Amino acid sequence: MNATGGTIISTETHPRSQTFVEARERAILSARTAHDNRARDITILEMKGLVDWVDYLVIATGNSRRQIITIADRIEEALKEVGDVRRGIEGYELGNWIILDYGDIVVHVFNEEKREYYQLEHLWADAEHIPWQAPKADTESLD
Repeated sequence: MNATGGTIISTETHPRSQTFVEARERAILSARTAHDNRARDITILEMKGLVDWVDYLVIATGNSRRQIITIADRIEEALKEVGDVRRGIEGYELGNWIILDYGDIVVHVFNEEKREYYQLEHLWADAEHIPWQAPKADTESLD
């Protein structure tokens, strides 16, 4: 198990690194990292059974070019820490829609205008929404 409660598999099944976190857990890590960097409207869509080119889409919205770039940078750092290697990136220079491609997960960080225009959640309305929020600590005292 890892910090997000996910399963770690060995290099025998995934040659990228000595240990590798499964796609669902990396998608959740991406969403939580986006949240930690003040992204809004974060969604994970499970694409298995709908398309054969990706398992999960992570979609988030940033408020400014600088924030969108920071969110993308922090997600890349977090995924690198668990052994993932980015296969491609698009839109980094413009900073209004950055796509990070990790093969089995693809992360989209939009500004509000681009997100509204492309409406990926609407396009993939049949996809299951995956919960990603960390469990909230019980702050009430037990008497």
